[in-house]
Amino acid sequence: MCYTYAMEILIRKGPREDDTKLNIEEGCTLEQLAAKAGPHPYRILLARVNGADTELSEKVSDGDAVEFLDMRTHAADLVYQRSLTLIYLTAVRDVFEARGIHRMRAIIDNSLNQGFFTKIKAGADAPEETVKAAEHDVTDADVAEIEARMREIVSQNIPIEKEYVSKDEGVRLWKEYGYPEKSELLSMVPDKEYVTAFYKIGTYRNYFFGPMVPSTGYVDLFELRKYRNGILLRFPHYEKPDVMPDYRDDFKLYEAFGEEYQWLKLLHTPYLSDMNRTIREGGAKVIILLSEALHEKKIAEIANEIKRRGKRIILIAGPSSSGKTTFARRLCIQLRVIGLQPLYMGTDDYFVNREDTPLDENGEKNYENLNALDIDLFSQNMNDLLAGKEVDIPEFDFMEGVKVFGKRITRIEKDQPIVIEGIHALNGKLTEQIDNNEKFKIYISPLTQLNIDIHNRIPTSDARMFRRMVRDYKYRGHTAAGTINEWPKVRAGENLNIFPYSGEADVVFNSTLAYETCLLKKQAQPLLEEIKPEEAEYSEAQRLLEMLRFFTEIENENDVPNNSILREFIGGSVFVE
Repeated sequence: MCYTYAMEILIRKGPREDDTKLNIEEGCTLEQLAAKAGPHPYRILLARVNGADTELSEKVSDGDAVEFLDMRTHAADLVYQRSLTLIYLTAVRDVFEARGIHRMRAIIDNSLNQGFFTKIKAGADAPEETVKAAEHDVTDADVAEIEARMREIVSQNIPIEKEYVSKDEGVRLWKEYGYPEKSELLSMVPDKEYVTAFYKIGTYRNYFFGPMVPSTGYVDLFELRKYRNGILLRFPHYEKPDVMPDYRDDFKLYEAFGEEYQWLKLLHTPYLSDMNRTIREGGAKVIILLSEALHEKKIAEIANEIKRRGKRIILIAGPSSSGKTTFARRLCIQLRVIGLQPLYMGTDDYFVNREDTPLDENGEKNYENLNALDIDLFSQNMNDLLAGKEVDIPEFDFMEGVKVFGKRITRIEKDQPIVIEGIHALNGKLTEQIDNNEKFKIYISPLTQLNIDIHNRIPTSDARMFRRMVRDYKYRGHTAAGTINEWPKVRAGENLNIFPYSGEADVVFNSTLAYETCLLKKQAQPLLEEIKPEEAEYSEAQRLLEMLRFFTEIENENDVPNNSILREFIGGSVFVE
């Protein structure tokens, strides 16, 4: 209940809506204010107060400017994911302790199928009965019992309490709880006065890198599924916060994450604390060279598979900042190594003339629409090339907005593959006029497997954001604020044009490099620090900066080879001008 003193609050409803003033009483929390300022289209999970992301349990002050956020915003989407994870971890603890099995732990491995792939294992200091219980994969009965306990926790609407502790106390607690990777990582934070927040549901407590909802009742839409040797913890997609997404078996992505996990084991860096320790002990160069060698090995394997299958139309697609251009060029080199002579091209040269570009819902030209490409000409050219005919491949003049002919008159040999890179390359409608027996489809994305700790992931979208931010500043003259501002639009295009077709791929190439965030920190951190509190992108910048705080910086870029995918973003690439 609010107390009796009038305050004036400014409610911000969006960039295209006028701010409104609201008189409230002193002592109101943001949760109470959200109810007073409603209705809202979806459940409010977070507030942005004077530009800073703030939990709903916090109180408001006179003159505050408040914007309420639901799951459609990235910050609030992460709040939902963190809160759901805390409920899941609590339920796992409760279910196994009710059986007399202690120190059984859920591990949040990676994102998968609009959720997280998790495993349940014995802790490092677990008693014998826990170790025995963990020798077997989880069962359907385990999953059902954990989900039932989660729904019970949600129905009870238990407060999620926040408790601040000093850095030294946090290090001590994690040692006591048997989480050495958490304890070591926290001890590495250079700020001696750093204060960390533990979140509690009942007697279960844990640390997460960001805000939570006030109570468990906010997180009522989720699903648990037994998957392979673990459990999928699924939740709504941010574009449709009130609907569970359809399930599909993303087995190729699962395999790609599993392969990356094996690579991290080879590097002896399963968690960020291991990576930081290796860098601090002078092992950065070895990490870089091994990571790059693993990439090269995988690219060579893909080239061999293309030759073995006799495929001639090689289609490459992936989300922004995946490193598609460098990957395609390196694949061409590996194809040459095994005796093939690939022709490299991008679908951008097949844009329709600018005056014919389709429009989006705002009446603006939509260059990401499939119909922005001249599909008929593309198909005719590819089929003619496959038939051994001479073809006049266009070059698109981006200044004039037209295709130019007569510069690339080409013919290929009967065993010569064509490597094609573009955002629609895996969309069957682009190549439906081409024989399926000729196609080999590759999905590329940096699928981050290196986690901060056993329960906190590095979101793949954040890894791509750091890449794009550095590249945009270096090559396009964009500020970090500009990159952050454009990111929701980029992701919306990916959700429409790229992610739905990832399952069509013959192979997934994981373009992540275990060391990359440690190296990108040097360039990304000062760009983020330039964003001022009055800018709309400030809160997201602060979230990213808080995450970067835990990464030990790799200062020397000289050990990164000039054919590395990372060179596409930091500069010095042999493939990208």
